[in-house]
Amino acid sequence: QVQLVESGGGLVQPGGSLRLSCEGFRVSFSLYSLSWYRQTPGKDRELVAYIGTISGSTSYADAVKGRFTISRDNVKNAVYLQMNSLKPEDTAVYYCKAALVQINYWGQGTQVTVSS
Repeated sequence: QVQLVESGGGLVQPGGSLRLSCEGFRVSFSLYSLSWYRQTPGKDRELVAYIGTISGSTSYADAVKGRFTISRDNVKNAVYLQMNSLKPEDTAVYYCKAALVQINYWGQGTQVTVSS
């Protein structure tokens, strides 16, 4: 059974940093595009950052451009999200996703809370 496991969430003050990790089990990340999404209560899940497979091209939501960086390590079968200059509005549950054509695998989510 494929499993994606996120870690690295927590409580941080505004202006602080966190690094989220997502490790895949029984799935080869090298074949998949990888993304980070986030969701707050009562709202739809939104795409935060994306990284492609071969070229490793990246894209970001406007709200996080210049502050967040997505990266991948196909040897470790992992994807990361470095989050800097965090704001209270970044508070959400963050999910990683691995996608290949019509196949999508999701992690269970990790809570990020930005508050003083």
